[in-house]
Amino acid sequence: MTTLIQLEIMRTLRNKRYLMFTLLYPGLLYVFFISAYSGGTVAGGVSAKSYFMVSMATFGAVGAVLTGSAQRISLERRSGWVRQLRLTALPGRAYTLGKIASCAVTTLPAIAVVFAIGAIEGVSLSAAQWLGLALALWLGSFVFAALGVALGYAAEPDAVQPVVMIVYMLMALFGGTWFPVSDSLKAFARFNPVYLYNELASFVQPGQSLNTGAVAGLAGFLAVFVAAAAYLYRKDSRTA
Repeated sequence: MTTLIQLEIMRTLRNKRYLMFTLLYPGLLYVFFISAYSGGTVAGGVSAKSYFMVSMATFGAVGAVLTGSAQRISLERRSGWVRQLRLTALPGRAYTLGKIASCAVTTLPAIAVVFAIGAIEGVSLSAAQWLGLALALWLGSFVFAALGVALGYAAEPDAVQPVVMIVYMLMALFGGTWFPVSDSLKAFARFNPVYLYNELASFVQPGQSLNTGAVAGLAGFLAVFVAAAAYLYRKDSRTA
């Protein structure tokens, strides 16, 4: 499984689309948003630089794992590569977990790039906060890596890209990526994993601690998505 993870990571890092849409694009959007807010604050009095640093880091991380895993799996299903792997000694569980782990690793550069721009723009956090925030966002990305694997098996190869983009954009739109979620929508937003993902950063705000409700919610989503990915993988094995 280790060899598979290494192979997947190298394939992703050599992908020009990954470099453009998960490294450069979120960074450019971050600069655009903080310029639009002219260094002010968003709803709730949170610094725009801090708010959008987190939301664009999560945007890049979710994009990296969702588009990367789902589209690659669809291509592998079409080319017959998945069928070939099933003929080896690699168990299905190891294949699924390897996909999730390798995709999650590729979120680190996406997070790091936006954090670096944030630091240059004047976002001030302690070393412990920077490290804790990066760790929280990285661990949270496993949820979307599992969702990406599930979508890769749920949709037909020709339909994967539009399905992923629709899911990706809807979750971002109602998850606080582009603007803070209003109080009237927060009751529904807790059912959106992207909203919970963004809430992981709340502990860096003065007087706030880690949102354990968001952690619990993401853990629940992770369990559901991993179970769905495993089921869909077995289903695909029976029909291949």
